[in-house]
Amino acid sequence: MKKIIERIFEGMFRISGFATSIVILLIVIFLFKEGSGLFSTPTVEKGYVLAVNSENPVTRLSPEEIKQIFDWNLTNWQEVGGNTGEIHPFRFNEIFQRYTEEELGFDGSQYPLLPEKIGEIIASDPNIIAFVPRRYLPENNGTFSVLQSETITISDFFLGQKWVPTASPAPQFGVLPLILGTLLVSFVAILIALPLGLGVAIYMSELASERMRRILKPTIELLAGIPSVVYGFFGLAVMVPFLQQTLNLPVGETALAGSIILAIMALPTIITVAEDAMRNTPRMMREASLAMGATQWQTIWRIVIPYASSGISAAVVLGIGRAIGETMAVLMVTGNAAVMPTSLTQSVRTIPATIAAELGEAPTGGAHYQALFMLGCILFIITMAVSITAEVINKKKPVV
Repeated sequence: MKKIIERIFEGMFRISGFATSIVILLIVIFLFKEGSGLFSTPTVEKGYVLAVNSENPVTRLSPEEIKQIFDWNLTNWQEVGGNTGEIHPFRFNEIFQRYTEEELGFDGSQYPLLPEKIGEIIASDPNIIAFVPRRYLPENNGTFSVLQSETITISDFFLGQKWVPTASPAPQFGVLPLILGTLLVSFVAILIALPLGLGVAIYMSELASERMRRILKPTIELLAGIPSVVYGFFGLAVMVPFLQQTLNLPVGETALAGSIILAIMALPTIITVAEDAMRNTPRMMREASLAMGATQWQTIWRIVIPYASSGISAAVVLGIGRAIGETMAVLMVTGNAAVMPTSLTQSVRTIPATIAAELGEAPTGGAHYQALFMLGCILFIITMAVSITAEVINKKKPVV
């Protein structure tokens, strides 16, 4: 009977492990499937085209050039390889400012003369670039040409320096500012949290009295249970004004504020895991070291820390994972400016904060939606790289 029960539990554990692995694999496949669709998406909004007069020699424009033209930052065709002439951007809704409903043949539900009028506008202006729905574009009678539609490339996505997913007519999906902002905030947070966390762990494991340890350990573990939004409120109400006044900054929502809040949030995890690993060092090893004439600090440095290196590495990985994946607190204190970070006193935006802030507004299946899923893929790869690095470090046997 005992063996039967053991086999039943063994089978349940196997099924649970198999099911968990399958679910994780399906989640990863879904994540990459949704994200990879971005690279087959046209640079111009779906269902729209860019049309120019047939006399215009320009046949294609990059997403950045399109944005610059419709933002009135590029004003001459010569700047994009065309003839000298002032660029005249035309958006579809402007046609209702040029013509009355009667002139467009409005019949109560649609405008049957729209294609004809759009064709007349393009044909009459050699310097025009018209952003119009494809279904309202008239049959081409040689008076206009449609710019070649390119798809979003991997280089546009990973090397682009502008994240403007709602720009019209060509959204910008450059994730380089988001990646650098995430790495900057996380790296500085770990630089702050790691020495402090290891110091507290060493104190609690090797130096603190049993009474002090009983007080500190529950207190530190309690910090790990505080919701991230509470840390965000603390950062917004205390840390941000303090940094703004102390450093004389125009705004306090900066990468430095995010790093400090993340460091505070990562401390309980690093302290708890590292302290448990150090306390698991066999007592006989400590006593042998002291018997050989080593001081307490030499024993900690040469015996305890090398023996607990695996647990310490796990603490570091968990701390980095907490820093990289944190959303709400970072969203509240970093300023959410999707710009290339140049200093810690500048507002930045991280990948998790971007996903949290924009996913609810992105149309399902659209380019913006797919770009956010691709950000999730990047976050997954970064976290996996950190875990693999920690695993490689752990395989190196410490010399004790």
